[in-house]
Amino acid sequence: MKDAVVIKGNKAGMTVYLEKDLDFDEVLQAIAKKFKATAKFWGAAQMTLTLEGRDLTPEEEYRVVQTITDNSDIEVLCLLDTDGNRTKKCEKALNERLMELSSLTGQFYKGNLRDGDELESEASIVVIGDVEKGAKVSAKGNIVVLGALRGAAYAGICGNEDAVIVAFEMAPMSVRIAGLSLKKAGNGRHLGRGPMMILSENGKVVEEPIKKSFLSALNFI
Repeated sequence: MKDAVVIKGNKAGMTVYLEKDLDFDEVLQAIAKKFKATAKFWGAAQMTLTLEGRDLTPEEEYRVVQTITDNSDIEVLCLLDTDGNRTKKCEKALNERLMELSSLTGQFYKGNLRDGDELESEASIVVIGDVEKGAKVSAKGNIVVLGALRGAAYAGICGNEDAVIVAFEMAPMSVRIAGLSLKKAGNGRHLGRGPMMILSENGKVVEEPIKKSFLSALNFI
């Protein structure tokens, strides 16, 4: 009999293969059983998660992640998407929305920021390009990078804890929200695959993948 759930480790975290012909509730039960049985093996780990084997709605993806975390000590840092076309569509939608906002406010910079370059904004700012290692962007509001963030980005510099930092490729040397730093940032390590957001949550700076629901609520400037 084919296993309902198969777990495999990968470089970034784990891939979970789900049986496509089973009822979804049965799959959730199998996930709970599998992760409860292997909880000691995985330990208190932080990792990315890739789901394969069947198509899932965003709600089903959430329920899978919730079932995993409820039955283990694993913290799922982000859900990776193996569908390249869907990822590109998400990036395109985000790009169009951010460009619309920046064109209305004029708060944008077009071009790459290189080692030694510094950019400051009294409000929020959209960078249409890359922020390279050694470059720095500071803003009283939000920072959006329509490219790669490999340098430093400091948002909410006057104490705005609601500020966020968004980038299509998030591999910063340093990021801060209202003076609070993200400890995981540094050495150019990628904080996730695809568009990511840095935000302040319960007094800590955390990173998370951009959700589709975020696009509709986006109001940066």
